[in-house]
Amino acid sequence: MISSSFLSYLRRPCILCVFLFNAVGFSDALSPSIHRSRVLSSSTLNAAGEANIKIYENGNDLDIVNNSINNTVFDDERMMSSLSAQAIDMDDMIGMKGVEPPPVSNERYRAITLHAVDKVAEKHPEIIQHLDDIRLSGLIFPFKASPYLVDELIDWSVGTDKVRDDPFYRLVFPTLEMLSDKHREKLIKAKDDGDPSVIMKVVGEIRGDLNPHPAGQKTLNAPKSKSQETQSSLTGVQHKYSETVLVFPAAAQTCHAYCTYCFRWAQFIGDDELRFAQKEADSLFDYLSEHDEVSDILMTGGDPMIMQTRSLRQYLEPLCDPNFLPHVRNIRIGTRTLTFWPQRFTTDKDADELITLMRRVREEGGRHLAIMAHLGHFRELSTKKVQHAIERIQKEAFATIRSQSPVMRGINDDATVWAKKWRKEVQMGIIPYYMFMARDTGAQHFFDVPLEKAQRIYSDAIRNCSGLIRTARGPSMSCTPGKIEVTGVEEILGQKVFVLRFLQCRNEDWIGRPFFAKYDPKAVWYDDLEPLIGMELPWDENGIPKPVIPRLN
Repeated sequence: MISSSFLSYLRRPCILCVFLFNAVGFSDALSPSIHRSRVLSSSTLNAAGEANIKIYENGNDLDIVNNSINNTVFDDERMMSSLSAQAIDMDDMIGMKGVEPPPVSNERYRAITLHAVDKVAEKHPEIIQHLDDIRLSGLIFPFKASPYLVDELIDWSVGTDKVRDDPFYRLVFPTLEMLSDKHREKLIKAKDDGDPSVIMKVVGEIRGDLNPHPAGQKTLNAPKSKSQETQSSLTGVQHKYSETVLVFPAAAQTCHAYCTYCFRWAQFIGDDELRFAQKEADSLFDYLSEHDEVSDILMTGGDPMIMQTRSLRQYLEPLCDPNFLPHVRNIRIGTRTLTFWPQRFTTDKDADELITLMRRVREEGGRHLAIMAHLGHFRELSTKKVQHAIERIQKEAFATIRSQSPVMRGINDDATVWAKKWRKEVQMGIIPYYMFMARDTGAQHFFDVPLEKAQRIYSDAIRNCSGLIRTARGPSMSCTPGKIEVTGVEEILGQKVFVLRFLQCRNEDWIGRPFFAKYDPKAVWYDDLEPLIGMELPWDENGIPKPVIPRLN
């Protein structure tokens, strides 16, 4: 039997080589006369997220698909056939009669991956001249798009020259401009030299320079269990703030599409050493039983909503019992499914099961269930498909939807965009929650917005909105010390300063307390800040919060 660690080792260069064949042009190495399918199977591998590797050769085409055997949802496994909408008895109770759902077509989710990006060009020729750029930059940044986003959210009508400025094109299609000049030149040189082993080495070096796990996720956020057995099983759990535990289900460590600015991009590059993945729910629940200070579970990834309902059930079914871990009162699910594949809640084959499971957490378990929806632009709320999905979540699952998004250059760095988004959300019953800053990882330099500009965007947007919208907090840096909000820019004793406060902190004594930093129009992250003369910033050189002295309240 082949060991799982050996196959994991083999998978990394194998996946990358597929992309290299496309990017470098080694298709001549494949004999056109070969028309066969070859399968490399791991058969009895540990179900913790190891993958079967299928290689299909057909002429000059080489396709690789990873299918997790622990119900992980990847391209082939998520070929979900749509079902005809059926009336249900609950319609009368929840007032859905007379609300006409959008037409149900026989859609199936098919991920658009790097080696299949040519298929986009068949329908949208505006992308043709950008394909080489996408393929090469896609060696560094994970790429996946969904048919829904490509066909219904990107505005291709603007033409070849302008489509790259469309916020939803920019959201999923990578570009070499996302790399620094040094990294871009290094990658192009390796590609021109034509040696796959050199390219692989360069790709690894560049990725290592991009801070794959920011804010101490691997070390500072590690949970600490009393049981060594439980501790060793917590491979996908983080515990940064006392009341909230994050869980990364192994089957959720992918998405329907990948954001180009994703701060968890390291989850998707096939390197198990960089990946958080919780293999089962039992050790999570054992850990929670030791920590009655925890009131919230945040399921994250990847995207938990890419999991089939039967996989999601192992985490949610126990919470339908109100006597199970009664101190856990709130369940949050972080997702961008409303943007990338809203059909998950409506026409996917197990959509009804999903809605029922969510409703049971609320009705039987007596817990609050919140969909933490990544929504960054008002256009995401414009289609009938997403509107129908939102209706089902709210009116059938009885879940609350809260919206959050980073402010990103070229995507939503405009107060008008945020104001329209927040207004539309409140109209639809969605609660505006957070405006975040671009994290210090990946292509931060390409997307970042200076702290001053972000604060001005937030203030200008919220100033022109109803009080119902002022639940939105930000702009906030989710960084090593905690969540730091940029409250404003003011003048103190003739000196221009940033006014900041902790919304969350590793040291809870700092939460809600204002502090100051020198004004810097170029600052984009907390480690760009400098203290005022005679004062200190509330963290040390490693980003760990200092004690509050003296204690004023």
